[in-house]
Formats: sequence, structure tokens, C-alpha cells
Amino acid sequence: MSVAPGGDDDADVLIVGAGVVGTAIARTLAGYQLSVALVDAAVDVGTGTSKANTAILHTGFDTEPGSLESQLLRRGSQLLSDYAGLAGIPVERTGALLVAWTPEQEAALPGIAGKARRNGVTDISPRTSAELYQAEPHLGPGARAGLLIPGESIICPWTTTLAYATEAVRAGVRLLLGTRVQDVRPGPEKHEVRTSRGPLRCRWLINAAGLYSDQVDRMLGGSSFTITPRRGELIVFDKLARPLLSAILLPVPTARTKGVLIAPTVYGNVLLGPTAEDVTDRTDTATTAAGLAGLLDAGRRLLPGLAAEEVTASYAGLRAATEHRDYQIRVDEKLRYACAGGIRSTGLSASLGIAEYLAGQLGAAGLKLISRETTGPPVMPYLGQAGVRPYQDPARIAADPEYGRIVCHCERVSRGEIRDALASTLPPADLDGLRRRTRAGNGRCQGFYCAATVSELLAGGAAQ
Repeated sequence: MSVAPGGDDDADVLIVGAGVVGTAIARTLAGYQLSVALVDAAVDVGTGTSKANTAILHTGFDTEPGSLESQLLRRGSQLLSDYAGLAGIPVERTGALLVAWTPEQEAALPGIAGKARRNGVTDISPRTSAELYQAEPHLGPGARAGLLIPGESIICPWTTTLAYATEAVRAGVRLLLGTRVQDVRPGPEKHEVRTSRGPLRCRWLINAAGLYSDQVDRMLGGSSFTITPRRGELIVFDKLARPLLSAILLPVPTARTKGVLIAPTVYGNVLLGPTAEDVTDRTDTATTAAGLAGLLDAGRRLLPGLAAEEVTASYAGLRAATEHRDYQIRVDEKLRYACAGGIRSTGLSASLGIAEYLAGQLGAAGLKLISRETTGPPVMPYLGQAGVRPYQDPARIAADPEYGRIVCHCERVSRGEIRDALASTLPPADLDGLRRRTRAGNGRCQGFYCAATVSELLAGGAAQ
């Protein structure tokens, strides 16, 4: 849609970026008496870094103590854990084992444990080599020692962003997709934001543009950080690999990267990755032969049984790395501008902490925050393996047989679920969007058998 300046199309707050951070901010500000607009260049929410990550709900045990990231990650992790229970977002508290494979890594363990305690993660505890193999008997040979971090969890990143956006839209936030911000002209009363679909005006502008947050920041005169996209490639193994591990297996992190991990997913698969490669193209999410080969080699060493398992999919995501170690969050009271940039791999876990913090900063800077009642979190379709899916619920199928008519046999997705997604507050615009809402086409055959039927259903739903 094209939105003209002035009148009813003005907003008190305009948020740029509908990823997990931008939607979390929109959802938080929707709880106040404000007119809020949320814009994104993509045709759906959560299409960037938010959809392509390791899907872990972090405790923040290994962040830099005293940093803003540490503060907001610790707070955000608890907020999201609570929110997930209300919204039906799949979360499994698997815990994590951080494994040392060399004498140098083993020597680093006490320091990591001490850092965790300074970050408020006090339930971390050491594990001997024998205890590691007792907990994870499929570990490769050579594990020397480790740390147990029981609070680490796995989560559905797709449902998280969709839940935030759904709650925000139901509370009155205007979601403008397919709307790329091209320029910002600050004004004494209102900013004029030029977009690919026409101009918008707002009193306050919030930059949550992820990989493009430095570019939006420069439109407002900022120059304190530069995004260098860091590509992380990942491999998804078939559900038959799931019995190989019970917890997230973490490496000893380095100064540059958290390293290659192996983790179960809430969908019943096993995830291996990510790599860490700085690239110049902010759209370069292609996987590489070298990257995937390196991951497979690491997987064979860490969990040898993976070598015999089928690979279901591979993908790459880009993290918004900067020259700084910390989040780049600030509020400019005079300019009526807020920036939430440089949010790297921890943005999912910290999202509600970031939103809460930024709202507080905006209030201190003069944005009038008067609370209002909303309907609260939506109850989202459950996509995890640990709970009951529609095809497993006889009562639900008896009430509506469409939930028993399977379309995607790999992921057991029914016609009823696809129908519901197409009629939801935020219906999918394409097959990728439908995958994130239902898992259809996301299984072993990657849509080979169901793509035609799913496409037909999507086209029919879009035409209505």
C-alpha cells in the first residue's frame, strides 16, 4: 500500500525492520496509547536473520559481564521463556554441554564458568570426561572435560516472530510489508520517511533494520558502527538422527565466534553449525561446498554417528556483526530517534529484553507512555514435536476432519493447518512463509511430494 503523509497516516512511532527485534518492539509499544507503524522491505515478517539461526534460547552465560548484551540477554531469555508458555511457542529445556577437546580448551573452562556466574548463570557445573560420555554416549573420542549449562533451551524462531507481530497487529500496529526505506528527512515536529511505496511521517523513528541498520543510522546522521555481514552455514539432519544426543553440544568459544555446535531442534531434527565467514553482500545467503564440507568434517569428529544420517537441508543466515563487541542501542532525545543495531546471534533470545529496555529509554527521552489494555499474547499453532500436533488429536479431528487430512507426510501437516495459516492475522505471501507457519515442505523430501498440492492451496487461499 502507498501511504501519503499527513492526517491519519502519520504515526507516533515508526519502526524500521520486522525481524524478531522489530516485532518485539512493536508488540511492546502496542501496549501504550500510541499509533505505531512497522515497515519492512520483505513481503513477510522475520525473513532475514530471524528465520535462519541456531534456534537456541540462550541464557547468556558466555556474554561479556557488564555489557548491555549480557543485561538484555539475561532479562530477555526469562521474558521469552514466560511468553512462549502463553503463546504456545515450542520450547524444550534440553540443557547444554560445553565440551573441551584440547588441553587449552580444558584450561579455559574455569574462566568460562566464572564468567557465567558473573552473568547471573549460577547453576553451571563442571563435568568430567566420564560424566560427559555417560550423559552423551555418542560423543566422539577425545572429550576431556566440560560444563553443564542446564538453562539452555531450544525454541521455534519462526513462531516467535510471528507471535510478536500477530499480537502487535491485533493491538492496532500498522504493518507495512514490501516497503523499503529509501531516505529519512528529519523535521522539528515530524520525520518524513521516504519509502518504495510512498512517504510516511512519524514523530519518533526506531531503527531495527538488522543487516541494514547502519545504513538507516546514517540517514539520521549516525556513523558509530558498520555492519559486516557474517555468514553462518548450517546443516539439518533427518529426524532419525535425533536419538544421537539429548542436549545441545557447545564448543569452547573463541574471541570471534561461538564455534560449531550440534543441537536438537524443536521439530525433531539435529542441527550442525554454524560457520562464521565475513562477506560483503548483505543478501549472500548461499551455502558453499567448502563450508558444508567443513561442517560435515566437524560433525564426524564431534558426533561420529552423524556420518550415517541423512541430511534433510542446508541453509545459511547472515548475522549483523559490527566492529563492536556489544549491541549498538541508543536513543537520541533531540532527534527523536532510537537505534537497535548490531544485534548479532543473540537477538532472538534477547528480543523482549531489548524491547523492554528500549521502551524505558524512549519514555525517559520524552515519548509519553500511557498504558492501555490489550488482548495479550495470541495462541499460536504448535509446530514442535514434543507436544500434540493436530494429526495426533482425535477429538480435534472428529470436530473438524480437515485436521486429519495430511498434505505434507514428512512433517504431518494437515489441510486444516494450512487453511488456518491462510486465514490467520498474518497470512503467508509465499511458500516460504507457509513453511514457517506450518512446516509444510520442510521435511525429508523438501516438498518434492507435497509442493503441488501446497501451492494449489496457497493460491486458492490468496485468491479468497
